[in-house]
Amino acid sequence: MTMIDETDRQILRFLQQDATTSLESLADQLSVSVNTCWRRVRRLEEQGVLKGRVAICDPDALGLGQTVFVAIRTRDHSAKWLKSFARTVSEIPEVVEFYRMAGDVDYLIKIVVGSVGDYDRVYKSLISQIEIADVSATFAMECLKNTTELPV
Repeated sequence: MTMIDETDRQILRFLQQDATTSLESLADQLSVSVNTCWRRVRRLEEQGVLKGRVAICDPDALGLGQTVFVAIRTRDHSAKWLKSFARTVSEIPEVVEFYRMAGDVDYLIKIVVGSVGDYDRVYKSLISQIEIADVSATFAMECLKNTTELPV
């Protein structure tokens, strides 16, 4: 874990809300010089605390209003299978999150698509490329909270 102080935390909170905030505005809000603010942001980037700056798109506005959580179980837990599986899943553009789990489910995938039919296409593509013991999909009815902001 990287050591950060309260000023760093404030920078992270502001940038998580709006990464387009200018250094001048950020420095003004923090009551520090622009140079100090720039050095701190650069250090946070170099340390990997700030991994990037992105635009967040509205899935509904893009016709991608269906979120599907896919639980996967496998019989094969070999490194070779995992490497192949991870590569296959990572190449699917509709997959926005992908986790190896502890417990009853081996992997959890979050997929964003426009419809159930679009999910079915992704599902068929996935199972045609790699052997999976069990696939269980759960369709989100309503998003009650979705944020990229971490509690710093």
